Amino acid sequence: MDLIQPNWPAPATVFSAQSTRAGGISPAPFTSLNLGAHVGDSPTNVEANRAQLAACLSLSAPLVWLEQVHGTRVLTLPDTTGNLTADAVVSHVSGQVCSIMTADCLPVLFCDQAGTVVAAAHAGWRGLAAGVLESTLQAMEVDPATVMVWLGPAIGPTAFEVGGEVRAAFMAYSPLAAGAFVQHGDSIADKWLADIYQLARLRLATAGVRQCYGGDYCTYTDRERFFSYRRDQQTGRQASLIWLE
Repeated sequence: MDLIQPNWPAPATVFSAQSTRAGGISPAPFTSLNLGAHVGDSPTNVEANRAQLAACLSLSAPLVWLEQVHGTRVLTLPDTTGNLTADAVVSHVSGQVCSIMTADCLPVLFCDQAGTVVAAAHAGWRGLAAGVLESTLQAMEVDPATVMVWLGPAIGPTAFEVGGEVRAAFMAYSPLAAGAFVQHGDSIADKWLADIYQLARLRLATAGVRQCYGGDYCTYTDRERFFSYRRDQQTGRQASLIWLE
């Protein structure tokens, strides 16, 4: 199984991993480690892939898979409500794994320097603009200055074409967001190339986060390693995971 180990100075109590599309049993177009149960793949294949991932990481607790809706709700583990509709998840408990799925949207992993709390957030442009990262930091209940973040594989700045309404949404938050957009084509079309990594760094820095790592992948251009919804439409999902031991 081809897993990415986030390159960041997380404390010894924090464990994290990023899956790729390699190492599962799903056939095309989900080849092969598809972890999404909502994309048209066989439920049997998805369960087998999820079990294989858990075994590879020697996870003791069952994985909790969110119902992601591009919002800002944060689930805190262990949850007792049964409501899995959320786009971020936080844990202060050893063995409880925070996991989110993506296929172009930005996965963000969080931990504090003391190794007492971890979190994972799903940040598509809608959730990012709405404040999902800020909501996650609030749910962690620690000083943002003590938090470090890893930005996982997302669509890169040369591939993420958006309309003017997306740029306007981020510009309304901060004029500094202008640096994350490059005009694409003529001005009449109002199309832009957006750097979602830069937009996330801006939001995090404004919220008080001083340590931000990662942000050097492109799911759209790296066909061999990553699923990309924008590239393929029907495709699988990779996962970003973080937990305390």
